[in-house]
Amino acid sequence: MSQLIKLYNENPNPKQIAKVVDVLKKGGLIIYPTDTVYGLGCDITNTAALEKVARYKGIKLNKANFSFICFDLSNLSDYVKQIDTPTYKVLKRALPGPYTFILKGNNNLPKAFKKKKTVGIRIPDNNIVREIVRQLGNPIVSTSIYDEDVIIEYTTDPELIYEKWKNKVDMVIDGGYGGNQASTIIDLTSDEIEIVREGKGSIDDL
Repeated sequence: MSQLIKLYNENPNPKQIAKVVDVLKKGGLIIYPTDTVYGLGCDITNTAALEKVARYKGIKLNKANFSFICFDLSNLSDYVKQIDTPTYKVLKRALPGPYTFILKGNNNLPKAFKKKKTVGIRIPDNNIVREIVRQLGNPIVSTSIYDEDVIIEYTTDPELIYEKWKNKVDMVIDGGYGGNQASTIIDLTSDEIEIVREGKGSIDDL
């Protein structure tokens, strides 16, 4: 059975963060808060963990469009082709924030994503998940957890999330009530900015 731990966005406890990182390094799955909805994730370098996440989503790993949660923009060059100044300005203005940006992937993508031409990048405005990524030393893969209720799209109560997921994941982080609106997805792979999905992030701000 998984652990349920409480962390505070204003000041995440470093010892608790270290416990989360230990779980990830051992190939564990975690559920964590973001600045939008709660996410399910694992270390992007662990193929077995990635396959497990894909299985829970009912898709094959090579078909999965998971996003990468990064600590800040300095992580981008690890996985993304060189971006031009206008693109960088958009990213700088929007992040950290409730956006997922689709960018062209480079040759350094982890083994499971080698055939991907693009990658979704997230830098949430949430200190808990960003501290986890910072201590881990590389991004975690992320996918939203949906509610089975057709009316409620996302579960917002961490204790209810724990009840549902405790036998599937290794750790659930209670970071308070989550949102019920996913991130805005924006494709920056061509000259035109394309809005793939409107979510919490305002497009006017860009």
